[in-house]
Amino acid sequence: MTLTTAYVCVLIAALLPYLWVSIAKASGERYDNRDPRRWQEKQQSPRSQRAYAAQLNSYEAFAPFAAAVVLAQLAGVAHSQIAALSLAFVALRVLHGLVYIAGRHFLRTLVWALAFACVLWLLVQAALHVSP
Repeated sequence: MTLTTAYVCVLIAALLPYLWVSIAKASGERYDNRDPRRWQEKQQSPRSQRAYAAQLNSYEAFAPFAAAVVLAQLAGVAHSQIAALSLAFVALRVLHGLVYIAGRHFLRTLVWALAFACVLWLLVQAALHVSP
C-alpha cells in the first residue's frame, strides 16, 4: 500500500458527510432547499435525524483524521502503515454511518471508538517517529 491509498482515504472521508446528508434529505418530508437548516429541524423521521447526526459526526471526525495522516507522513511513518490505518478508518467510518442510521447505538459507539483508535495510533506513531 502506498501513500496514495491514504490520500484517497482522506478524500473519501471528506465526502462521507455528503453521503449521510443525502440520506437525511431523502428520508424526510419533501426537501426544501430554500431553508435547509430549518427543514432538518422540523423532520420527524428518526432515520432523517440519525443520518443528519451521522453527517455532523463525520465532519467532526474528518479534521483529526486528515491531520493525523499528514503528521504521520511528515514524521516518516511507513507509508504502508499510514495506508492501512487510513483504510481501516474509512471502513469503520462508513460502518459507523450505516449503524448510526440503523439506530444501533451500542454498535455505533464501538465502531466510533475503533475509528478514533486509528486516528490516535497515527498520531502516536507520528510523535514516536519525529527526530529530536
